[in-house]
Amino acid sequence: MTHQHLPETGRAPDEVLGDLKKFASDDPDYKDGRIWSLVYHINEAHDDFAAAAYRQYSSANGLNPAAFQSLKRMESEIISMVAGLLHGGPDTCGVVTAGGTESCLMAVKAYRDLARKKRHVTRPNMIIPATAHVAWFKAARYFDVRARLLPMDKDLNTDIRKLKRMINQNTVMVLGSAPEYPHGTIDPIAKMGALAAARDVPMHVDACVGGFILPFMEMNGTEFPDWDFRVPGVTSISADLHKYGYTAKGASTILYRNLDLLKSQMFVYQDWPGGVFASPALLGTRPGGAYAAAWAVLQKVGIDGYRALAAQTSEAVDILKAGIGDIEGLHVLGQPQGPLLAYGSTDSKVNIFAVADQLEKKGWGVNRVQNPNGIHAMVTAQHLAVAKQYLVDLAESVQTVRANPELAKTGGAATYGMMAHVPLRGMVKSKVLDVFAEMYRAGGGQLHLEEDKNPPLPERLMAKYVQWRAKRG
Repeated sequence: MTHQHLPETGRAPDEVLGDLKKFASDDPDYKDGRIWSLVYHINEAHDDFAAAAYRQYSSANGLNPAAFQSLKRMESEIISMVAGLLHGGPDTCGVVTAGGTESCLMAVKAYRDLARKKRHVTRPNMIIPATAHVAWFKAARYFDVRARLLPMDKDLNTDIRKLKRMINQNTVMVLGSAPEYPHGTIDPIAKMGALAAARDVPMHVDACVGGFILPFMEMNGTEFPDWDFRVPGVTSISADLHKYGYTAKGASTILYRNLDLLKSQMFVYQDWPGGVFASPALLGTRPGGAYAAAWAVLQKVGIDGYRALAAQTSEAVDILKAGIGDIEGLHVLGQPQGPLLAYGSTDSKVNIFAVADQLEKKGWGVNRVQNPNGIHAMVTAQHLAVAKQYLVDLAESVQTVRANPELAKTGGAATYGMMAHVPLRGMVKSKVLDVFAEMYRAGGGQLHLEEDKNPPLPERLMAKYVQWRAKRG
């Protein structure tokens, strides 16, 4: 990729927009439901509506809530609507963030600071499931809070038998997921909340995925164990709007049971020469377009619309679970309870990563999980139309792999299999970091694997790693 320079003269708008359209030619085919993560798409008309709402406030800035009071009104109404869905009380409060990761970061920052203030904690730790989203590990690194892990049991559920003993004077928070990403399981929130409350430790529920679908699945008749503010020990919840809320990216929420908790999230600096500065979350500039699009979509879709989307998603999940169970050599991992699932192989002749390779050759976007190895699917309403075809292609892929065992030693199957068994995880981290960083070199952004025009990002990283290992012998 050649180094790009700012044009000497501005280009024609149609020409620029045409380039943008060309850039997307190799992007995942999300509009036809061929990808199982990253995108939550209903249809073009819905995207146009969200874009129109976004455009009205694309230059507005939520940094100062006293300036753009329209944005503060939207934010307050969004938080109120989400609080209602999550069974919050009259004191429930919160903010709109730029995404689930910001919401997770803010919870760790808030509870670390609260523990410093109330209990003078200087070596903070938080207790999180091993299946917690990687954003929590990022938060631990950013805010210097030690992450202590609850392991999985034999059924891939979070094992909380040691939780009571793990909570100590330095514990600033306990985390549960609803659901967790790898297997779609809802953690035992009620039991975890009771144990946390008994020690006066806050508990956060990561419902970034589930916050805008579990309530509507429940309205449709699906039974879940209590996981939201109905659990007395739950003090905060994160719920993304741009996932199953189908709003424009990026928009998430973090809600607290009361204002005293939220205050610990906020930042104030009173001695800046530019004036007294206050910020409710991580970002300074807060894009008004995301607020407007989120508010508008919530109004447009409504409870009946979200219930319909949840029903379609549930039907797609049921079709996939049944179909995977009918394919010899495959099984669903764990006990998924919401819109996420993963499946692996029970047959030594069927390498699940080789199956993933075959699905990609058939035009599907595939996500892989590890420990245990599997293929992941984040199911949306859009997937109802393609679920049966996916199962046909999956069955054919399994047959191909079973008949050709050498496929386990080629392509992504080889690279992912190798990475899963390299014992020196620090070396893996180092090499992936090197390759990943190269993608952000000025004028770069490509890994130059000429033999594979546009493989998925992990495979590009893995391929580079395998090349490096081969040279090292």
